[in-house]
Amino acid sequence: MAAGGLVQFATSTEHTGAGAAFIEVAGVSRIFAARDGSPTVAVDGVDLNIGDREFVALLGPSGCGKSTLLSIIAGLIEATAGEVRIEGKPVRAPYTNIGIVFQNDLLLDWRNVLDNVLVQFEMRGLDPKPHAEKARALIASVGLGGFESKYPWELSGGMRQRVAICRALIHDPPLLLMDEPFGALDALTREQLQVDLQRLWQDSSKTVVFVTHSIDEAVFLAERVVVMTPRPGKIREVLRIGLPRPRGIEARDSEVFAANVRHINHLFQEMGVIRA
Repeated sequence: MAAGGLVQFATSTEHTGAGAAFIEVAGVSRIFAARDGSPTVAVDGVDLNIGDREFVALLGPSGCGKSTLLSIIAGLIEATAGEVRIEGKPVRAPYTNIGIVFQNDLLLDWRNVLDNVLVQFEMRGLDPKPHAEKARALIASVGLGGFESKYPWELSGGMRQRVAICRALIHDPPLLLMDEPFGALDALTREQLQVDLQRLWQDSSKTVVFVTHSIDEAVFLAERVVVMTPRPGKIREVLRIGLPRPRGIEARDSEVFAANVRHINHLFQEMGVIRA
């Protein structure tokens, strides 16, 4: 907090994280061809470094290319230009040492909670049985102890998403990518899962890239918030949030939290995303 009660925002034009970069996004662009053959630029010249064990939020309006950028980092979509490197190695195919959580939980309705978590090993050609106790412990850590035998249709939306997070973490990947995982949940469930996710991140020391269009969510969760422009998606600004950890719900009452939210709101007003 600076003199006069003003918050000093740590922004970066180089878009680099602290320490050595775990993920390097260098000059990445992606162009899609429309049905009539005309080009649509989804992501345009993005440079971004993400540090090891850092929690970074990609924040922007719908259609700004943040999910496309996440898919490029995962190797699910090929960049039209530029390159992504993870731990110094170029990503030129789907990156496998990773956990991914989508807005839709994508649980298998014919498998119970435990088997939905363990499917991660089956997909990798491994025997899931030796990992059953670890899966039970992880399920219990997100508040679902005793629900191992329940099926997805017996769970609430928030419970299903907890199972999806466990499935993404069970093989202990160093990188977790999350594409608006709480977007379809009610407000109270969403706030609880934000607190739960923060705890899981701090306990597991993973690198997390989290896509959201919620300013409050980005500021609450992230070490740095990457503010993206409307399409074509570019980086407008990167903010280092500066809120101490762990962050409880009371963090939203702090002046640092409010000042970050105001600053991002002003950025979106300047870009015409939010109109007075």
